[in-house]
Amino acid sequence: MRSSKVIHVVSCHAEGEVGDVIVGGVAPPPGETIWEQRNWIAQDEVLRNFVLNEPRGGVFRHVNLLVPPKHPDADAAWIIMEPEDTPPMSGSNSICVSTVLLDTGIVPMQEPVTEMVLEAPGGLVHVRAHCANGKAQRIEVENLPSFAGLLNAPLEIEGIGTIHVDTAFGGDSFVVVDPQTLGIALVVDEAQAIAQLGVKITNAANEQLEFNHPLQPEWRHHSFCLFAGELQRDASGLRAKSVVSIQPGKLDRSPTGTAVSARMALLQAKGEMKVGDRMTAVSIIGSEFEGEILGLTEVGTVPAIRPQISGRGWITGTHQHMLDPEDPWPEGYRLSDTWPRYK
Repeated sequence: MRSSKVIHVVSCHAEGEVGDVIVGGVAPPPGETIWEQRNWIAQDEVLRNFVLNEPRGGVFRHVNLLVPPKHPDADAAWIIMEPEDTPPMSGSNSICVSTVLLDTGIVPMQEPVTEMVLEAPGGLVHVRAHCANGKAQRIEVENLPSFAGLLNAPLEIEGIGTIHVDTAFGGDSFVVVDPQTLGIALVVDEAQAIAQLGVKITNAANEQLEFNHPLQPEWRHHSFCLFAGELQRDASGLRAKSVVSIQPGKLDRSPTGTAVSARMALLQAKGEMKVGDRMTAVSIIGSEFEGEILGLTEVGTVPAIRPQISGRGWITGTHQHMLDPEDPWPEGYRLSDTWPRYK
């Protein structure tokens, strides 16, 4: 075999959502901060295309690049590559990265609990991994501070009319809708229709509404649409479906950790959750993340919560991605039969 590059990957998923981890073969990108390195990856696109496009990837896949941390308190750092974005933070990907770091021995495992600090492009996240028999069995992540944006804002959707939405930041930016008001059932058989509508709502929000992060002026768009299912309350806390449409038109198979954080921030802002309250979020395939409000804080001058999310990750294999120097598609390709181009 011959190859002009060899990229070493440990494949993983967190509650159903793929979050593969590059553990070797890629030099750290230039940049004084993880955010600057994230910007370089996003603008250069070569690595993103190589691992996300066919024939090596697909729209269902996220890929995480391990890099040396910049912050002295961090044990490891990573850059998240999603199908059409390179975000500040991701809940499912943080669980995948934590699982890979511990299950492969990159970070020494301590049973029954291993504590780590990871550096995402958006900042530090604190991890508690519950471990037994050499396996990280459940990952708890204190996510980036999360805050509510607009509440009950009108939004015009072509073919539907005016709907009302909330916006929030949970480590990434969301427009949040009530599926009941749209007559949508959050079930597997409707996955394609939900994904397509979510892209339409996200694009409309980016055209008609403003998103502002008080400390990160570069992040000015809404990334995702969260279809926030009906809340149920019992002795253990809240429970609800959490279905997220990701650009260019796929559903998160997990409940989306950043969405859980964003929704808890909205519920706290509306007086429906308080510090110490918990919420179980259920994905389109029935997997679950547990959320909890650990405390209150501020992002700049904006009131925010300290959210924790927890879930499970599993390694599914190891791969060595190669590039034959004569391959006519060195960065791969995308076709709309499997890579949606919804508007």
